[in-house]
Amino acid sequence: MLKIKRAIYPGTFDPITNGHMDIIKRAANLFDEIVVAVAKSNEKGPMFSHKQRIEMAKVACESIDNVRVEGFSNLLVEFCHQMDAKIIIRGLRSFSDFEYELQMGYANTSLSSEIETIYLMTSLEHSFISSSIVRSILKHNSSCAHLVPPQVNKIIIEESK
Repeated sequence: MLKIKRAIYPGTFDPITNGHMDIIKRAANLFDEIVVAVAKSNEKGPMFSHKQRIEMAKVACESIDNVRVEGFSNLLVEFCHQMDAKIIIRGLRSFSDFEYELQMGYANTSLSSEIETIYLMTSLEHSFISSSIVRSILKHNSSCAHLVPPQVNKIIIEESK
């Protein structure tokens, strides 16, 4: 029996951006299946509800055959076990991202030693994009169409009416 190489790409995705999509598309070329795991993360005070963030991720990823979107609200390593995945994908834009992600990777490994974290650098053209920049733009009633997938921008516009 052939074992599927499944990787988890976790995040709050508030909202999902072109930078996230860059990592998802590249990871989809490396693994049999990518599970985009949308964290509930109420403590972060997200702009969009968990349900909205899951829906945005689903429409953004619908054209990528080996990607599926799931919501989760437990520890990431527990979610990895539920999904039968031993790989976590994380995107890096800057050195400060690396410091934070390295710490999180070690924390996850301390909870479950069989889980590996793989870091992908965001493509240069997307290196400045973050969900917090998109939220800031939205709070000032400006367009973020150039920073998010078109389907996500459509949802954002509909939600703002």
